Amino acid sequence: MSKKSVCIVGSGNWGSAIAKILGKNVKERSDKFEICVKMWMYEEMVDGRKLTEIVNTEHENIKYLPGVKIPENVVAIPDLIKASEDADILIFVLPHQFVAKTCQQMKGKIKSSAVAVSLIKGVSIDDSGMKMISNVIKEVLGIECCALMGANLAGEVAQEQFCETTIGCAVNGTGELLKSLFETPYFRCSVVTDQATVELCGALKNIVGIGAGIADGLGHGDNTKAAVIRLGLMEMIKFSEIFIPGSQRSTFFESCGISDLVATCHGGRNRMLGEHIVKSDKTVKQLEKELLKGQSFQGPLAAREIFKMLKDKNLIERFPLFVSVHYICLRESQPEEFINCLRNHPEHI
Repeated sequence: MSKKSVCIVGSGNWGSAIAKILGKNVKERSDKFEICVKMWMYEEMVDGRKLTEIVNTEHENIKYLPGVKIPENVVAIPDLIKASEDADILIFVLPHQFVAKTCQQMKGKIKSSAVAVSLIKGVSIDDSGMKMISNVIKEVLGIECCALMGANLAGEVAQEQFCETTIGCAVNGTGELLKSLFETPYFRCSVVTDQATVELCGALKNIVGIGAGIADGLGHGDNTKAAVIRLGLMEMIKFSEIFIPGSQRSTFFESCGISDLVATCHGGRNRMLGEHIVKSDKTVKQLEKELLKGQSFQGPLAAREIFKMLKDKNLIERFPLFVSVHYICLRESQPEEFINCLRNHPEHI
């Protein structure tokens, strides 16, 4: 088997944390992978310098993952096509609302034999309904696309704190190749074939995470947060059973499911958003600009998209937690109403 070249499409905090893993792994597994990892980076100016130049000289993403060294064999490239055209494995890790546009730029300019991996926790909604991000990538680029999701807060992964992740891959052989690329002693990977559920968990848990933050902002404790997690998980499972034929409940007990949900509800950026929604009168966009330095909260986008699907199917009353988070993010409902949604949840009837 010829050596596989790797390109990371995206370079925020999660992309930079993954770059640290991949840069080290390809060097250690040079019988399988080319040593140079190209990372497409949207060019920005930081303190009067190009961010790509900072990364390539100081080997640190000082804007999105400061204090973490990225291996020298990871090269930041501001030209999307130059970064991706020769890659055998394309790793997508950028906000999900930018995926289609990015793929359109790459269309016809990458290897037809390439394999993609989505690390993007979100879904796409169009006139035909919900699409997994991997399907958007697959349809535009015409290549196989798998997914990697788990309880993987970028800062902790970058600090090499132990965690698990789940690779969803329906094609035999590809999952094991990706496991070889990603796995380290502190970043353990399992491979499952139920890819759609793996991805759906990555989108839905962000909605529940906002709910956990709302409960925190209101001053509620661990008991309430446990209820948010349980009821949120029930809605996640019910949603998958309705909208993903063949979804397996066992997938929710992988890292992409309950583990990612718990991590998000205790330490994720969407939990942080929920708390700030309670403690300020600012819009989500204002909080995004203030707290994330130009990056985006995925939870409100997912909540809006999921709400549309539920409304179209007349299912709003069956998913009160998802719906309540959506209205609170729009500032059309008061955060205090979230606790009432838990108190009167259909699971209690």
